[in-house]
Amino acid sequence: MACTFQVDEISILWSRIFKVVDGRYNAVAYLENHNKNTSIFKIGYRFRFADKNNVYIGKREGTTYVPPSGKFAVFEPAIDIGNSVPVYTSFEFTEMPVWIQVPQEKIDQLKVLVSDIKLENEITSPKLSAVVKNTSLFQIPEVNIVTILYDEEGNAINSSRTYLDTLLGEESKEVTFTWPEPFLKSVITKEIIPMYNIFSVKLQ
Repeated sequence: MACTFQVDEISILWSRIFKVVDGRYNAVAYLENHNKNTSIFKIGYRFRFADKNNVYIGKREGTTYVPPSGKFAVFEPAIDIGNSVPVYTSFEFTEMPVWIQVPQEKIDQLKVLVSDIKLENEITSPKLSAVVKNTSLFQIPEVNIVTILYDEEGNAINSSRTYLDTLLGEESKEVTFTWPEPFLKSVITKEIIPMYNIFSVKLQ
């Protein structure tokens, strides 16, 4: 276990809410762990939402793990705030982090790569596909894959998530993301973030 004074705080780069259809939204927080060899098994968080007048209209709470080193996302789907329209989003952790050291050997061995990213039907019912490959020899359970789409100015304009029960050693799988309505802006950059709890992977 790592003492808190030995680690840097997680940076909350941004948090936003994206409309799926009228009355239904997905929320995303984009974060960065600056600590190379430390991870968090489980930590609580809270999204808070406000309308255009910055009046509080709801929240969503959950738990997540934090991967060692690099940028990652926390995704909350299917948020229903009734007749209110969320405009502003904030994100915070609701617990003190408990940092755990991860051996560099484990980090080096576990790599999930993304390729063949394709976006279709952008102006009707968008569909994004990609191939996710486990380049290690070890089975990775419960892989969450979050995609974030950006416009020409680098602003996130939409997001989605899919899920794999398991990714066997050296296995490749195609993943797809769909949206029921067209995007309001053209997508220039497509980011796909495969996430898994490194503590759930057994090196044998």
